[in-house]
Amino acid sequence: MPRIETWGNLPTGVRQHLIDRMRDRAIGMADLNRLRIWIDSNPEVPEGDWYKDFGSFKICGSGSLPKTFLRRGQAARGKAV
Repeated sequence: MPRIETWGNLPTGVRQHLIDRMRDRAIGMADLNRLRIWIDSNPEVPEGDWYKDFGSFKICGSGSLPKTFLRRGQAARGKAV
């Protein structure tokens, strides 16, 4: 199984999309810190679509790349990690 990519290894377009969604979804610093800790743990993620629910937001991805953020209550597709 792949491992989630670190921020510095993300393609520029993906990184900018995530920044835009963080702002749109009003994800706070405490939530971003929880996300950072999870990413720093070098988690394995499925080959296909996946999501991680942090309660106040979800991060969704495909394979090693995170793709977007969702608000609490928005439906995610793929395998929960």
